[in-house]
Amino acid sequence: MPISHTFLRRPAVAALLLTTGVLGHGGCQAIGVIAANAERTGSHKVAAKYAGLKDKTFAVVVNADRSIQADHPELVITLTREMSRRLAEFAGASGVFPADEVLRYQFQYPTWVAKTSQELAAEFGVDRLVTIDIGEYHLTDPGNPYIWDGVAIGTVNVTEADGSTPGFYSFTESVRVGFPDETGVSPLEVPRETVKIALTSRFVQRASWVFFDHEEKNVLEY
Repeated sequence: MPISHTFLRRPAVAALLLTTGVLGHGGCQAIGVIAANAERTGSHKVAAKYAGLKDKTFAVVVNADRSIQADHPELVITLTREMSRRLAEFAGASGVFPADEVLRYQFQYPTWVAKTSQELAAEFGVDRLVTIDIGEYHLTDPGNPYIWDGVAIGTVNVTEADGSTPGFYSFTESVRVGFPDETGVSPLEVPRETVKIALTSRFVQRASWVFFDHEEKNVLEY
């Protein structure tokens, strides 16, 4: 069969060849733009930074400064429950000490803050104690209460009760997230509750990612 005949049977290929020939360098630029966009919108697999919850029992304990709890009294409760739930679901642990039992213990024994992580792990009877210390949590900048500028900063620590050095943290990771992504957003545009939910959810996601393999966008939004 003549080459011209085969060529005519594939008009899409012909058009592509002609376009490539005409555009030349411009076509290469277009391909580069497409590749860059794919890189920004794509995702990749990320391994757990700490995989030591696998086949182990654990409990999650959250601590926040009194001033933070005064402004956001539900924060410790939400973080304790959501972190416990996500780690129980994704980290491969053999068991979890119930979040509500941890919260009940903290309420009944206010002096729990004076106990070491090793002592708390023994109280709950777990192999691993995940402690989250919230150092900063606010929805607006202190100097401008009329514009949303949410920030949540905390430290995730792990105590291995059955490890060789249970008196020391076996793992520590800092987590920082913000919301909204744009500047100048006011309460007229986004309700306060939406900001709180988004900020807390982002913190839980980032903090829990530490413990299991997951997928992250190539360019994180926060």
